[in-house]
Amino acid sequence: MSWEQYLFLIIYILLCFSAYTLKCFDCPLESAGTCTQSQCPASNYQCAAIRTVAYAGGSKLSDITRQSCVLPEECLSGSINFGVARTVINSTCCATDLCNNQTATDISNTGPNGNKCFTCDVNQCKETLNCEGSEDHCIKVSVTQGSVRITVKGCVSKAFCLQSSSTIGSTGTDISCCQGDYCNSSISTRAGLLLLVAPLIYFIVFF
Repeated sequence: MSWEQYLFLIIYILLCFSAYTLKCFDCPLESAGTCTQSQCPASNYQCAAIRTVAYAGGSKLSDITRQSCVLPEECLSGSINFGVARTVINSTCCATDLCNNQTATDISNTGPNGNKCFTCDVNQCKETLNCEGSEDHCIKVSVTQGSVRITVKGCVSKAFCLQSSSTIGSTGTDISCCQGDYCNSSISTRAGLLLLVAPLIYFIVFF
């Protein structure tokens, strides 16, 4: 075999590997347990099994599982906690064909970790929230709706702080994260409205 043929073979192999995409189980939220096998849209996608558990007022509101192709930056695990509402996500990602064949586990049953942040009650935003699990940062989220600006505060895992930066500006939402007890200390003048919107904030910011 000539060197030209060797070169062509090497280029062909490299092109084949660069174009390879994973095949993953696809079980969307609306599938009612029916899964298909889907080819990921690009070579940088991974297979994922994701579980999202939401709480409101201390009671479990929903427990949703799905399996699909995701980008690496979408493979997040942790929680965001506003006191009145907490959402916990566990993502298990892998890089072989159909490796996401099991549902992700529920990681929401965790206790306080010693970190403390401000949260809001019906009167003000100076109440103490004991952070749980991997919630190692404090968060403040402000949403502008017309002429009204609504702010909520709580605890959050670092992974969600990093991911949220891509949504700022596109949703009318400002997000700030910090590390250290009570570092989200500025006072909101709209605390009375917060209990109405807190369960929705996670979905506004991250979906």
